[in-house]
Amino acid sequence: MKRMSVRDFRAAGYLQELNRRFLHPLGMALEVVVDDDGSERFGGVWDCRDDPEGMVYAEGELDQEFVTQIMRQLNAAASVRLGSFGWFLQPE
Repeated sequence: MKRMSVRDFRAAGYLQELNRRFLHPLGMALEVVVDDDGSERFGGVWDCRDDPEGMVYAEGELDQEFVTQIMRQLNAAASVRLGSFGWFLQPE
């Protein structure tokens, strides 16, 4: 198993889609901090669960290319996982 850097995770669109698809509807957001030297690290999780509407990206901040790219990856993974396990999302 290999690791992905925080920079690569963000640059590939995973941070956006993790937040948009899972955390934002629950009122949370995973933050990436860029330090003065350009290194990136996870900063923590913003907790706005007291807001019943959850969180959304501001107008113009959502990168549609990431949406499309991650959807393609999910569809490919779904095909493999369905064939291997009979399910995509691991059941309870």
